[in-house]
Amino acid sequence: MNTDLQYILEQALALLAIDSPSGYTREVSDYLLAEAEHLGIPALRTQKGGVLYDLGGRDSEDAVLLEAHIDTLGAIVAEIKSDGRLRVTPIGGMNANNAEAENLRVHTRFSDTYEGTFQLENASIHVNGKYGDTLRSFDNCEVVLDEPVSSAAEVRALGIDVGDVVCFDPRSVITSSGYIKSRFLDDKLSAAILLGYARYLKQNGVVPARRVYLYFTVYEEVGHGGAGPVPSGVTEAISVDMGCVGKGLQCTERQVSICAKDSGGPYHYELTTALVRAAREAGVDYAIDVYPYYGSDVEVTLRAGHDVRHGLIGPGVYASHGYERSHVDGVQNTFHLLQAYLG
Repeated sequence: MNTDLQYILEQALALLAIDSPSGYTREVSDYLLAEAEHLGIPALRTQKGGVLYDLGGRDSEDAVLLEAHIDTLGAIVAEIKSDGRLRVTPIGGMNANNAEAENLRVHTRFSDTYEGTFQLENASIHVNGKYGDTLRSFDNCEVVLDEPVSSAAEVRALGIDVGDVVCFDPRSVITSSGYIKSRFLDDKLSAAILLGYARYLKQNGVVPARRVYLYFTVYEEVGHGGAGPVPSGVTEAISVDMGCVGKGLQCTERQVSICAKDSGGPYHYELTTALVRAAREAGVDYAIDVYPYYGSDVEVTLRAGHDVRHGLIGPGVYASHGYERSHVDGVQNTFHLLQAYLG
């Protein structure tokens, strides 16, 4: 395994281990700022909480902004029930079917962090005769705390309150065959690829022809991550996010996906063509796809009023917003496309 790929995978596991649902991202942004300092890259935290890297480059008037989000799905405590269980509401597109029986952490504002599990109400099959017939939702599933509590008062005595953040266990694994399995590969895997690209430039003394900025956003999963600062001189913005894998699409987990259109509309035709051309000329394994249910940071950047060309690429990821899966080949192909397109 080459050092670039090894670094990317190490960074992916490090990022995945940090709880960071939308709105609760201070720790992961701290990590990115520390990594920028380690790499010797100028970086800052925006007022919104995102992190902006300046990778340098010769042409500052035709600069490129690469966007990846470090916020994830999660939940928030909405009610402390009389029996000591917690009703929660989702942050982003967390699906109750995918979250059921998952281990989790409840981060309180002023007290400790507590562990628990997300379960269907009355979750014992030997007791609940309708277990298999019940539609899972956030109204009939609940957090069961791993604490000896049986009343709301006992829960509150722990320091748990409405508004506390609930973070689900990512269960990150890299198999011997190269598959990467985890919650929240969307989009921490691509964030790690951008870190790998930054390190590649620094380690090899490469100065891109065009100035390159990395913007790690923190509210993508709730729809306004890319509505933030765009440095002066940026003419192109490219989201590096998960590539969709599923029925009716071409991409596999071992490729880089280049998106031509999603539910927000088509991406900039000439930029998309340039990305495809770069992939072809560099021998990168890619697929072009149209995503049926998808929106990206860079579309939000355009809606915020920024006059830039926009594109979307990313490693193929299966089972999005569930227990996701990608492959090291998809990571390498995405990394190589960035190298081919930007230098």
